[in-house]
Amino acid sequence: MTMTLRLMPVLIGAAMFAATVPALAQTARAAAPVSASMQGTPSQLVLNNSQRVLSTLEKRRTEFGKNRAALRQFISTEFNAMFDRDYAARQVLGRHGRGASDEDVKLFADALADNLMQRYGSSLLDFNTQLRVRVKSETPLPRGLGVKVSSEFLRQGGAAIPVDYLMRKTGTQWKVFDVMVEGVSYVQTFRNQFDAELQRKTIRQVAIELRNGQIKADAGE
Repeated sequence: MTMTLRLMPVLIGAAMFAATVPALAQTARAAAPVSASMQGTPSQLVLNNSQRVLSTLEKRRTEFGKNRAALRQFISTEFNAMFDRDYAARQVLGRHGRGASDEDVKLFADALADNLMQRYGSSLLDFNTQLRVRVKSETPLPRGLGVKVSSEFLRQGGAAIPVDYLMRKTGTQWKVFDVMVEGVSYVQTFRNQFDAELQRKTIRQVAIELRNGQIKADAGE
């Protein structure tokens, strides 16, 4: 599996890539005070979340290695806190979601998230490539849909890996609704995957099959 394809499921599963890489903790702490104007912005949220998640993961790494249920609970908590799963699910459903009930969309969103957690959650403990993170810019999305936080992950002896977070404000909180690794979008990846299924089945049927493991979310293996 290529570096890009390995990154995609880890990003999705944790909602923040930083949860996978111990080396990012120092980078996040160092980057946080660089610009006072970033305080309270989506960019700062990305950095702060990286630091918090990394600290917890490192402190509990041994525990998580022995207790995968605790790891899944940790990932789920972070995922729910940072990822706007229902809005992202509507983007994944695309035309198939037009007129769909909130209940069916939530059922699909929860099934997709749980499927991803089960398949890729352990990669948080296995992925140990030494990387550094750098936030490059924060720009508004068209039509006031939110912002894009552009970052890159720097590898020793390797090319930088661009990672973008699309975020929108829900109430008073910024949440991620799409992640792009080297231009490969979470939303587009799964929209393409589920299009054929959704042409033949209802959203509820696809969600149930996802939940039962009859369909597996493939982030690029």
